Amino acid sequence: MVDALLRDLADCPQVSRVILTVNVSEDEPIPPGPLSGRITVLRNLIPKGFGANHNTAFAHCDTPYYCVLNPDIRLDGNPFPALLDCLEADVALCAPAVVRPTGEVEDSARRFPGFLNLLAKLLGLADGRYHYEKNGELFHPEWVAGMFMLFVSADYAALGGFDEDYFLYYEDVDLCVRLWRSGRKIVLCPRAQVIHAAQRASHHDLRHLAWHLASMLRYFIRHWGRLPSVGTN
Repeated sequence: MVDALLRDLADCPQVSRVILTVNVSEDEPIPPGPLSGRITVLRNLIPKGFGANHNTAFAHCDTPYYCVLNPDIRLDGNPFPALLDCLEADVALCAPAVVRPTGEVEDSARRFPGFLNLLAKLLGLADGRYHYEKNGELFHPEWVAGMFMLFVSADYAALGGFDEDYFLYYEDVDLCVRLWRSGRKIVLCPRAQVIHAAQRASHHDLRHLAWHLASMLRYFIRHWGRLPSVGTN
């Protein structure tokens, strides 16, 4: 997956540097020629959680923007010009529309989890997602998923990055809560689209399910009853 993503990034002139984390031992990709000399590889002796890895990568960031990007993302054209246009005024985080390989829009933008909407999701009534069209208008979701998040670097630093107490899952929700609470904004730009081959490991792996439940509990303990109010425009 990383090989294909690196080839996509090589076609994006806005990408001046790639920080690649090898979290578990595996064969490292060979960077395409256009990215030669622009990749920093971080190798972990002990696997770290999602937030800890991205915070460590950010310590090597010397650019005005910082993109959190999963290896299972493919680019549908170059999303960065449209996304960068959104990062103005008090917007600290922009995300693209995320679509499946089959073309359907994924649930990458949602309302903050609460007990009632979790119950509705379990009952199959609703899952808190925002419904929007590809190439539609910009809007301000409560939170966006961490597979693709483009930050203003200064804002990421001011927020302290991800909370590393979350090993996996809900660290993106937590960061978005803190971002809105700080007076900053999130934008989703449907004109920029990326493809995500979702793994959804917590649906069939007990270890991932345990991480998911532990992170959900931590989120509710920290934020229940103290969620920021988010406008729609």
